[in-house]
Amino acid sequence: MFSYLAHRRACTAKQQERRERIQKLSPAFHAPLSASDKDILAKPISDIVRDVQSGTLSPSDVLLAYGKKALKAHEATNCLTEVMISQAEEWAKTCNVNGPLAGMPVSLKDENSVAGFDACLGYSALVGQPMQKDSALVRLLRDAGAVPFVKTNVPVTMMSFECANDVFGTTTNPHGKGYAPGGSSGGEAALLAYGGSRIGVGSDIAGSVRVPSHYSGSYTIKASSSRFPHAGNPNTSIPGVKGVPASFSPMTRTLEDLETFWRAVMSMRPWEYDHSVIPTPWREVSLPTERPIRWGVMWDDGVVTPSPACKRALTEVVTTLKSRGHDVVPIDPPSPFEGLKLAGQLVFADGAKCCVDPIHFGEFNDPGVREAVGMFRAPRFFKRLYAWYLRYIRRDELYAQLVESWYEKTMPEYLMLVSKREAYRERWFEYLKEQRLDFIITVPNALPAVPHGGMLEGWKSCGYTFLWNLLDYTAGIIPVTHVDQHRDELGAFNPRNAVEAGAYRSYNAQKMHGLPVGIEIIGKRLEEEKVLEGMKLIHGLLRQDGRAYGLFEAD
Repeated sequence: MFSYLAHRRACTAKQQERRERIQKLSPAFHAPLSASDKDILAKPISDIVRDVQSGTLSPSDVLLAYGKKALKAHEATNCLTEVMISQAEEWAKTCNVNGPLAGMPVSLKDENSVAGFDACLGYSALVGQPMQKDSALVRLLRDAGAVPFVKTNVPVTMMSFECANDVFGTTTNPHGKGYAPGGSSGGEAALLAYGGSRIGVGSDIAGSVRVPSHYSGSYTIKASSSRFPHAGNPNTSIPGVKGVPASFSPMTRTLEDLETFWRAVMSMRPWEYDHSVIPTPWREVSLPTERPIRWGVMWDDGVVTPSPACKRALTEVVTTLKSRGHDVVPIDPPSPFEGLKLAGQLVFADGAKCCVDPIHFGEFNDPGVREAVGMFRAPRFFKRLYAWYLRYIRRDELYAQLVESWYEKTMPEYLMLVSKREAYRERWFEYLKEQRLDFIITVPNALPAVPHGGMLEGWKSCGYTFLWNLLDYTAGIIPVTHVDQHRDELGAFNPRNAVEAGAYRSYNAQKMHGLPVGIEIIGKRLEEEKVLEGMKLIHGLLRQDGRAYGLFEAD
């Protein structure tokens, strides 16, 4: 009872704090967007930085335009957590106007540490514990001239492709209020898609920047774990996780902005801010011209078949590449299911204890995480019986293997899993070398954005992104099209396993009509520059064919 009362008090206090921060902003931030505001919002990052550096544009005016738009995005989607705009007004006045991000407002996923502000991740137990200093990334951004101005919502535990918690509420998708914007960087994706920010920074351990970009229609490159700064963010749902390394990564509204931001961050020598970042400056990469570029297509991960909408997006890209003479081949790589099973065991080796320990009695938990915790805590004897039933009665060998693996690991078992991960990585290394692949392309998820509550059934369907975290490969997302209620109808469908059946309970092309659909471009470890070039190539070809993705425009 006392735990629940403390929880409710913390939620009430935090929501009141957010309301007051918004209400106390100067009247200018509550005024309608002016013509000059709209002009600023239409500029790519490179133009804003150039104008600030030349003195023709004031950082305060840039902040005003983005502050207004961010508040409108929040009103529409409930995407903001820490509203730092009042302090950002002072930061804008003293920002480095000669830096590579001069005067550019930057939004941050809630876990990023900004001195004086909470990073509670939607846990009421962490409310009222402001960070004592800026993270390495925030220090770098400020030195580069950027102005952090808002933080964005996440699902409690940060282990879901939805975006809801009791502290801040549920964030909705700008393309459809009944649908999730993705997770765990869901608030960031909603803000970017709406146009309330051009640059954001999220984190990714199983798809947490890529699935939100796919669900909401934005761009991202999930970096390899040692490429982008992340030190100094003490609040994380699984502290110290290394079995599947987390990666902090940028998210942007446009592909042009993504390149500008990557170049700017790398020009600041991030390894001098964060001990874990390898000292590798931005490299100029040219794709092969003496031979066709070789693309491997992963049409199916063997667990969940891509939905008609997602398969159509991938097919369109494959057709476009082939029509330009590219070498596009289907691939049969080392078992993606084996990777999914291994990654899940490594991330939840603690039996999912760390991510749920801060949750108060009576506090909301994501429905998928709640089910996962129940599975991990169930007696091993029960799970063996259930696996036997799945294997021999339901003839579902795949799900039986997953159920058997869901238990808390001992230290020797964990170390053995790490050894298996390394062996699995070696198999992929040899496969890519043997196949002479430049890139892999696939879907980011089997489905477009799920309805709120969809993770109850869909939490196990994450193989198309989780695999690349396990391998620590670079992976980018570009939006390609939107769900079409006529072209993307499911038709007759016979699920191959319980994971696929659960995922497809959320698929309805009529209700999903208009939701974004993206594709995923994968390179090897530390190939961020090369993956960006692959994304630019596909993006350019689609544009030439008159099929450029149309960004969301708020009324």
